[in-house]
Amino acid sequence: MDARLLDILVCPICKGNLEHRKTEKELVCKPCKLAFPIRDDIPIMLEDEARQLTADEQ
Repeated sequence: MDARLLDILVCPICKGNLEHRKTEKELVCKPCKLAFPIRDDIPIMLEDEARQLTADEQ
């Protein structure tokens, strides 16, 4: 994932910062408790594609 792209991406819902989780291939928004997938080095920043974080992941 391109570091410059990570610097400018924000959560599409709350506009907050995202945490890049390389091993899970996800971008996580802690305030919204959502994880956005990264497929083929392309972040999928759609709420419908995001998964809800479990209590253990937060």
